[in-house]
Amino acid sequence: MKVQTKAQLNFLRMTPQKVRLVAGLVRGLEVSRALEQLQFSSKQAALPVKKLIESAIANAKHNHNIKEETLKIETIFVNEGSVLKRWMPRAMGRATPLRKKSSHITVILSGEAEEIKKTTKKTETKAEAKKEEVKTEEKVAKKTKEVKTTKKVTKKAKK
Repeated sequence: MKVQTKAQLNFLRMTPQKVRLVAGLVRGLEVSRALEQLQFSSKQAALPVKKLIESAIANAKHNHNIKEETLKIETIFVNEGSVLKRWMPRAMGRATPLRKKSSHITVILSGEAEEIKKTTKKTETKAEAKKEEVKTEEKVAKKTKEVKTTKKVTKKAKK
């Protein structure tokens, strides 16, 4: 069964243009090949993208029981985040604007999920509760029979 998992990195303090260059390198690759590609990349944006892909792999394993060998980068895209506007002093009392940009990176991985039969605790607890209920009813029935027989015996003894 094909399953997708997603991981996001928001507000990375790096321009989207620089991050898109790295994202283009790994788009469509298997995750093992993508991690190798990023490990030996000289771009600064490679490290956060690599960490994000590793996080997506961990999400896939933990949340969906996806086999790591089957994982592939389905999509990776970079959106613009918020911009910090700052000013730099220049000659003759002027100031020029600085725009410190941030990025939002999203990775979607797809792969084959391991089929694991899950037993729900609810059904187990319901079955156990019914068994206990039946046992308690039997005990109550036995006690009431004992009480009735003891009453009969005491009545006969009084006569």
